[in-house]
Amino acid sequence: MWRGEVIDRRGFLKAAGIGFTAALAPRSLMALERADAVYASGFRAPDGSFGIATVSERGEIIDRVTLPARAHGMAYSAATGRAVAFARRPGTFAMIFDPSRKAEPIVITSPEGRHFYGHGHFSPDGNLLYASENDFDGNRGMIGIYDARQKFRRIGEFDAHGIGTHDMTVSDDGKLLVIANGGIETHPDFGRTKLNTDRMEPSLVLLDARTGALIQRHGLPSSLSQLSTRHLDIAENGRIWFACQWEGARNALPPLAGWFEKGEDLSFVSLPDETTIRLGNYVGAIAVNRREGLVGLTSPVSGAAVTLDARTGAVLKEDTVREAAGVAPAAHGIAVSSYDGQFNHTRSKVAWDQHIVRLG
Repeated sequence: MWRGEVIDRRGFLKAAGIGFTAALAPRSLMALERADAVYASGFRAPDGSFGIATVSERGEIIDRVTLPARAHGMAYSAATGRAVAFARRPGTFAMIFDPSRKAEPIVITSPEGRHFYGHGHFSPDGNLLYASENDFDGNRGMIGIYDARQKFRRIGEFDAHGIGTHDMTVSDDGKLLVIANGGIETHPDFGRTKLNTDRMEPSLVLLDARTGALIQRHGLPSSLSQLSTRHLDIAENGRIWFACQWEGARNALPPLAGWFEKGEDLSFVSLPDETTIRLGNYVGAIAVNRREGLVGLTSPVSGAAVTLDARTGAVLKEDTVREAAGVAPAAHGIAVSSYDGQFNHTRSKVAWDQHIVRLG
């Protein structure tokens, strides 16, 4: 997820330094020099290997870092210039790397009895990394805390007050942890199988980032108990946007997105029925473009990308993007990637993974 002002080509070149640009191949350097914005995303190469790519908004790959296995979510610290890629559930690794290659990557692993849920976020000063984790034998979600000043040593954990803890983020002032508990029970002995779709417990939670104390918990009504609350982003005014995936009857038309703020109840967006159908009852990623007041939603299930007004939730634009996956703010509008190699209408030979992050 992205906060505040966005890094452009000049900003990235300045941060990266002469050494980084000198090491780039001519084609990659040209891509960087033409870029208005720079992103990072996990990918799968044609030979089946995995990595992270730094990529321009045109979809041109600037640089690559090798990964030991498939990645899922990404996060970036503007304060330190570091980014992180989390393993796809039920993976146990996360790789912290510097897109400008000023420091060697650091790989951390989840503790015994835990696996990463594919998401996390840095504190505003970049000193802490929070990661969503599954205590699979205890069937509870946790937030692991890792200290960047100690090579990301794990220094503690907070109860996420839910199960199936997926995406999480941090408020701009660093005081709140915002957590999407998808409500779905899983165990690595059963791979990615969902074990409780008939008795799910989705929720959205606010924790005190300093103490882990529960500040607010929103459970969903029984009629929406099969609506998995999965992904999050925060708008300029502090409004927390969330996106959902429906695990119930295919012919249902559940709400797929909404917002809330500290001290307020959940508000769901009333999407037109045709938009809900177009999204296939499934939102795989969400991102806010603060500068333009937009919210982007993507669905790989039905191959759709939808743009909403961040103030009203009104649908502004709908696009067909086959296997639409990642979403992030663009210089203008919303950037979208896909599993079949498309990045903002440019196709590459790699398959982009579920999430992208704008470096800024």
